[in-house]
Amino acid sequence: MSVDNEKSNFIWDIIDQDLREGRVERVHTRFPPEPNGYLHIGHCKAMVADFVTAERYGGLCNLRFDDTNPEKEETEYVDGIMEDIRWLGFEWNGGLYFASDYYQQCYDIAEDFIRRGLAYVDELSQEEIREYRGTLTEPGRNSPFRDRPPQESLDLFRRMRAGEFPEGSYVLRSKIDMASPNINMRDPVMYRILFKEHHRTGNEWCIYPMYDFSHPLGDAIEGITHSLCSLEYEDHRPLYDWAVEHAGFREPHTDRHGYKTFGPRQIEFARLNLTRTVMSKRHLRRLVDEGYVSGWDDPRMPTLIGMRRRGYTPEAIRDFIDRVGLAKADSVVDFGLLEFCVRNDLGNKTSRMMAMLNPLKVVLSNWPEDRVDILEQENHPDHPEFGSRQVRMGREIYIEQEDFMENPPGKYFRLRPGGEVRLKGAYIIKCEEAVKRPDGSIDHLVCTVDQDSRSGSEGSRRKVKGTLHWVDAGTALPFEARLYEPLLADPDDIDDDTDKKDFISRLNPDSLKVTQGLMEPGLGDAQVGDTFQFLRNGYFCKDRDSTPELAVFNLVVGLKDSYRPQ
Repeated sequence: MSVDNEKSNFIWDIIDQDLREGRVERVHTRFPPEPNGYLHIGHCKAMVADFVTAERYGGLCNLRFDDTNPEKEETEYVDGIMEDIRWLGFEWNGGLYFASDYYQQCYDIAEDFIRRGLAYVDELSQEEIREYRGTLTEPGRNSPFRDRPPQESLDLFRRMRAGEFPEGSYVLRSKIDMASPNINMRDPVMYRILFKEHHRTGNEWCIYPMYDFSHPLGDAIEGITHSLCSLEYEDHRPLYDWAVEHAGFREPHTDRHGYKTFGPRQIEFARLNLTRTVMSKRHLRRLVDEGYVSGWDDPRMPTLIGMRRRGYTPEAIRDFIDRVGLAKADSVVDFGLLEFCVRNDLGNKTSRMMAMLNPLKVVLSNWPEDRVDILEQENHPDHPEFGSRQVRMGREIYIEQEDFMENPPGKYFRLRPGGEVRLKGAYIIKCEEAVKRPDGSIDHLVCTVDQDSRSGSEGSRRKVKGTLHWVDAGTALPFEARLYEPLLADPDDIDDDTDKKDFISRLNPDSLKVTQGLMEPGLGDAQVGDTFQFLRNGYFCKDRDSTPELAVFNLVVGLKDSYRPQ
């Protein structure tokens, strides 16, 4: 999403009104990822919303890690998330923070809530709390410990903090309304006991705040003016406001940067639902843990680290998010739009090269065995500044297997028995014979060359309808091509964390295909991460698994949509 002052959305309309009414003096947002995995394309919508909104208004955007669950969080994910953010072109000009920075302040506020009768220590088990909470159509029931005297709750809470009780024996709950129509307001848990080492605080704490308690307080403490989040948090907004208000941050005050504020305001927007894409972090973790993919950076994964390895560009991803836009209503975005953005970005950036994914040998029978031509090939048809390169052509070459058919349908303009095609930047050839193996498969083709038809010569004016890419057999280098399709098989399938079906059964068995090909020798100098258009095959990026003996190239995206919406 670019900063375009002529464009707007419902979030920016709200912020414009807040500024006009004097509710805030400076816009301050935050991006709050949980460091329990790597960022994926779904996070990009929130990331772009937070950073671009701050940029639009000349404000600040913090990066704050929501590290309140030490069971799943690791420093590896912290470092990876920061790298992903910078790769997309953003910087946290408001500062780098962690929810764990505020553990003591959250604890002090929790004690204050207990003294004021806004919280109590409960002894119900997790199952009992769920049972007492009621349903969407039936009110909840008060815990038998709800009216415990504040001083007794305070003593128990401090002993929880001191590590005297086992996990699950006590929790601290907000005292709000067990009959509330919003189930999130029925005395939600604020703190639980957890004897897990934290990636930053070690074993200093054995009680940890819940997200719905620590998150609004972190926003308020940092002076966040607009807390932008996805639509699933809409029902949590009353609890967000309750915590901010009762902690004393809702009254007009000056924030830590000296700007007037009324406390943070939560605004929800529709999350990104992308067809054929696994979006649930829980599901992504399962793919990694159970070996369905090679890791978080598997090029099939919708993680930014995976997309970067595959060859997607930050410009393409930001263009995609910009086209999707920020809206209030949920919708489903076709995966083809993401492919279009990637293809659109790479089209003007990448050189055109020749590589065969499934090579078929061609012997030029009327070409002298010791003859070698050096031919000039343009690197990009629309960008002469990309220059050109020289390629060698000898008596034996390779073309794509799919560029030859013995019994082709009508309007087939590639190579056929007795048919002619032009080799790109070279000569016109005619197929004389298809030499077969004992099993009936084609071993190689025997063709003749029109020696007067070299590109750029007088004879090159002779026209044929088909043009094929090719490589010289004597200088071609082997490579491995990894061809990718979306992880979900059904073109209309979407994935989210609430999906009750086993998404594993819906995985695409053809999400990865590997083939051994041949490429022109100039590609041997490519560096890991370099991207090219392999003529008529797609855009390919050199992978880190490459060795001096064998280059590995990932298919970034095909030259056209791999499927069409029904």
